[in-house]
Amino acid sequence: MSTIHAPKQKLGVLMIAALGVVFGDIGTSPLYAFKEAFLHGLTPTHENVLAILSAIFWSVTMVISVKYVWLVLRFDNKGEGGELALLALARRHTRRTLPRWSKVGAILGVFAAALFYGDAVITPAISVLSAVEGISVATPQFEHLIIPITLGILISLFMIQRFGTAKVGSLFGPITLVWFASLAILGLISIIKTPQVLQALNPLLALSFTLQHPAAAFVLLSAVFLALTGGEAMYTDMGHFGARPIRLAWYGLVWPSLMLNYFGQGALVIRHPEATENPFYFLAPEGLLIPLVILATMATVIASQATISGAYSLTRQATRLGYLPRIRVEHTSDSESGQIYIASVNWLMLLGVLLLVLSFGSSSALAAAYGVAVSGAMVINSLMVILVALARPNQRIRHMIVGTVLVCSLFEIMFFASNLSKIEHGGWLPITMGIVIFTLLMTWKKGSQLVADHRRKLNITMRKFITDQHSDIPRVPGTAVYLASNPNLVPSRLFYNIKHYGVMHQQIVFLHVDNEEVPYVEEEDRLRVTGLAPGIYSVGVRFGFREDPDLTKALRGTVDYQLELPTDSTTFFVARTALVGCEGVLPYWRCALFGWMMRQSESAASYFNLPPEQVVEIGTQVSL
Repeated sequence: MSTIHAPKQKLGVLMIAALGVVFGDIGTSPLYAFKEAFLHGLTPTHENVLAILSAIFWSVTMVISVKYVWLVLRFDNKGEGGELALLALARRHTRRTLPRWSKVGAILGVFAAALFYGDAVITPAISVLSAVEGISVATPQFEHLIIPITLGILISLFMIQRFGTAKVGSLFGPITLVWFASLAILGLISIIKTPQVLQALNPLLALSFTLQHPAAAFVLLSAVFLALTGGEAMYTDMGHFGARPIRLAWYGLVWPSLMLNYFGQGALVIRHPEATENPFYFLAPEGLLIPLVILATMATVIASQATISGAYSLTRQATRLGYLPRIRVEHTSDSESGQIYIASVNWLMLLGVLLLVLSFGSSSALAAAYGVAVSGAMVINSLMVILVALARPNQRIRHMIVGTVLVCSLFEIMFFASNLSKIEHGGWLPITMGIVIFTLLMTWKKGSQLVADHRRKLNITMRKFITDQHSDIPRVPGTAVYLASNPNLVPSRLFYNIKHYGVMHQQIVFLHVDNEEVPYVEEEDRLRVTGLAPGIYSVGVRFGFREDPDLTKALRGTVDYQLELPTDSTTFFVARTALVGCEGVLPYWRCALFGWMMRQSESAASYFNLPPEQVVEIGTQVSL
């Protein structure tokens, strides 16, 4: 279950744990965000430095502190956050009040989820690469080792995923705490030397620069936006820690530490304009440079771990909501259900990350690609929050939420537009990845709906089956459990048994799984058992989209309804569907894509954790 209801005495522990998982990504932005502004031809003058710092401070304040931390964290789905959780929330709220916008919200949510995968691949590459690049500052003669070291760290990171992160995870919070303390101290020391840098708190400096140099300001927005990347993770990881620990950690430590470091970098550049080459590492005394590189590398590995775990969670949620085929999920912890491992996702991500590092070669080259994915997801997130808010009955609260989000959206739209200007320099990558993944998600959803329609045409209604009773068919000892996608229809597998063997089992159970648009289902609401006729039962099992559909465990509760399912005489009949032809309902390429995805789908028996020795799989063929 979610930790959102954790006891108050655990608040401090949750805050420390949240530092590593929630803030790892945005916490490593000082490594590359500020220096990127000067890689676009901007002269590091006193006025320009103050203008950039002013833009960073007020952008982080409005988009992260106000929109995400203060407002969006209130839009939880039974304690859970993230794009798909917001999608489920939006569909539930708009289905009745704004039916026309419900489908629009679903499409937006799926595309935002698709963009997240692009973010999850780029984050490890740019984060680890930017940290290891500190070697060139500490020991320039080893600069040629940056790429090999980066590749080695990334390969090791993905290799250990299958062992789980429980032990490593216990170190994440303390290490990140040291990281943020280091950010604050380094920045504060530099600010004390050049206190006039605090003039950048004035928002008019950023506005004045924009009015005087609109073209340059537009291009620079993509660099300024890098200071915000990772902020969306606060909402995604809300279910792990709860909104309150995240808010307290952000306002109490993370936000001040980040701002002190950015302002410290600005103060350094005012004193030494040549420091724009790598202002973060030049903040450190020479004797502490190597330890800082090591600490930064550890922090970026933690940030990468958070996005990798997020990709696993998002994949499981997409499967539960019907946007991906069944995929094997391995649990890496006996106590934490959220610690999972998905091999196919892991190796595909590793391949993508390695290709990015080898293709782009530096964190600066990757920066353009990074901003497009995150800024696009942020804009979509705002639109979905507005949809949910418009469906609320309280007019005053509705206007307050919509007004606040619209103001913050102005920043996000400008950032997204600025990042789009870098399409040819790498921004095409996350857009392309997003379109490809979006196509996969929507193709599976549409194809699955068509297969379900096909089955409905073949199957008879449950009412007709019960009415007919089939009293002339002999009964054999034992229990037959038929997995049914629709509780109102009788699965064709039962009729195959009657047709080929001329018998029915003494006890028949029609088992239907409901995938709810909530993260978790209470145990007392898990089962619904209905007696249809003597020896014939209908069993409904409900799972939230954050839960693993373990039918073996769930069906143990049938004894409370006087329904026994003895292991030695119960057989589960499941279907394996194969696509054998495309008849024009879907375009041929999309039909072929759906067929390929069907072949990659994990079997129902394995996905629902049914005992292998009690399963009979029957193949069915469909043509779309």
